Amino acid sequence: MLDRNRFFAAARACPFDGFLRQGQVDGCTFILDQWDLRKPDGDRRWLAYMLATTFHETDRLMQPIEEYGHGAGHPYGVRDPRTGQVYDGRGDVQLTWEKNYEMMGARLGLDLPGHPELALDPKIAADIMFIGMEYGLFTGLGLPRFFNATVDDPVGARRIINGTDRAETIAGYHAGFLAGLA
Repeated sequence: MLDRNRFFAAARACPFDGFLRQGQVDGCTFILDQWDLRKPDGDRRWLAYMLATTFHETDRLMQPIEEYGHGAGHPYGVRDPRTGQVYDGRGDVQLTWEKNYEMMGARLGLDLPGHPELALDPKIAADIMFIGMEYGLFTGLGLPRFFNATVDDPVGARRIINGTDRAETIAGYHAGFLAGLA
């Protein structure tokens, strides 16, 4: 079981710059609870990277959000003529594209393509993050490739979600979260 007091003391210092709002505490607590349910003895570098990704992708809120601008200017931000939905980023990791909503919906037994707003539910957002990041469902690369017995690569791990966009920055967040999980 994780020492929550130690975690929040370390996270407050970095990456939260000395202050945590209640919503941030609640979001972190929810992710930590999901980890304890799924992988209590798992590699904490994975958890730190999930927290770092959520920190970045939710603009530090640690709550599932819809992408600012709703995908405007991106091909996935256009209303699908067949479904009438826009498959812009939602959730803890900003799930995008209809094919990804279909894949994750099938995995979770949900009609995510018909109801993409479900990706904003904290439990569903966490499920999408945990499953997608572990099994490499977003880009074909998963957490085991970047964090295992012989590899510790928080910079390269950005490829799990989004190429190398802000990889060094997110690796810094990872280090901050990991300090509280050790």
